[in-house]
Amino acid sequence: MPFISGISVFGITLGTAALIIILSVFNGFGDLLSSLFDKFNPDIKITAVEGKVFTPTAIQLEQLRKLEGVEYISQTLEENAMFEYGKNTDFGIIKGVDEWFDEVTSIDTTVVRGRYELQMDGRNFAILGLGMEHKLSASIADIISTLNIYMPKRKVSSSLLQEPIKKRRINFGGTFVVQQSDFDEHYVVVPLDFARELLSYDTEVSSLEIKLYTDVNKPATLAAIEKVMGSGFAVKDRYQQNEAFFKIMNIEKWIAYVILSFTLVLVAFNMVGSLWMLVIEKKQDIAILKSMGATSKMVRNIFLSEGLLLSLFGIGIGFFIAITACLLQQKFGLIRLQGSDSFLIDAYPVSMQLWDFIVIFFTVILIGTLAALMPALRASRIDSIIRGE
Repeated sequence: MPFISGISVFGITLGTAALIIILSVFNGFGDLLSSLFDKFNPDIKITAVEGKVFTPTAIQLEQLRKLEGVEYISQTLEENAMFEYGKNTDFGIIKGVDEWFDEVTSIDTTVVRGRYELQMDGRNFAILGLGMEHKLSASIADIISTLNIYMPKRKVSSSLLQEPIKKRRINFGGTFVVQQSDFDEHYVVVPLDFARELLSYDTEVSSLEIKLYTDVNKPATLAAIEKVMGSGFAVKDRYQQNEAFFKIMNIEKWIAYVILSFTLVLVAFNMVGSLWMLVIEKKQDIAILKSMGATSKMVRNIFLSEGLLLSLFGIGIGFFIAITACLLQQKFGLIRLQGSDSFLIDAYPVSMQLWDFIVIFFTVILIGTLAALMPALRASRIDSIIRGE
């Protein structure tokens, strides 16, 4: 019996450890990608509910700056455009930013080639995402070639001599790396004045991007910003700006949890067999206990407690193994990512969260209790007098 019980505990241990480790890996990737988004996305982003652009009034800007918790405000302007460098062309997003953009975000820390300098000595510079740099085959060492940006004119004259496309040149100033499949592949950052001139705008912006102080009451500040801007504007925090991404990550995480929980249910059949054999082995002892006054409920609870004890042993050892494995991975990066040369990290990220431990604890307890229920009910139905004795 101890051997069979040991197998039950071993199965619960492996299932518990696997659940913690897998969910921690999902947490690690979520935290990593969230931190990468944070380098390009602001704490708060204000956009118009209708239309691509709007003109913030001087009163709105002044009221926003006076709000408690607001540290910096940056005006930005985005639009799709076609880019040409040498013989290479591609479509992407031009993002015009003002001098406060690197204060609102951390884009200046993501520049891997060149430097974050949008204007210098009367010249404008563009900072390309790594993906755009590769697609255009742009080189920071090439001081002769310029980046050509093509944009359809908003107001085209009826004259046949006027071209419907507007073209502007800008110098290639550097490359940033944020998140390869999104920002890096599409964005080109330029000075706000350059973008406005290219798009034939005067004071319009696509969004106001805001950085908050770290110790601010974010819900209260968000509500204050919404009050200042009014109903015609959408005010989004970091989560809302990437809501679809975070929802997908969360769904994938809990799908993995459900699959591993079903695996743990299969492992729990070892416990059912173990307790069932214990009932058969202790049949005479159970009858004697009942003859001495033990009730069916008392006998049932004894076997339920046995199942609970096996589950607790498995949970305790599983938690220990999972925590040890996660700490070693965080410290030494034992399990490496294949093809890590193309990633920002070379090992699987892990992040343990207390909520995962709580959910898994009660999940395993529930599975263990249900596994012990049938043997416990069988034991409670044993007669107090064994027939034939």
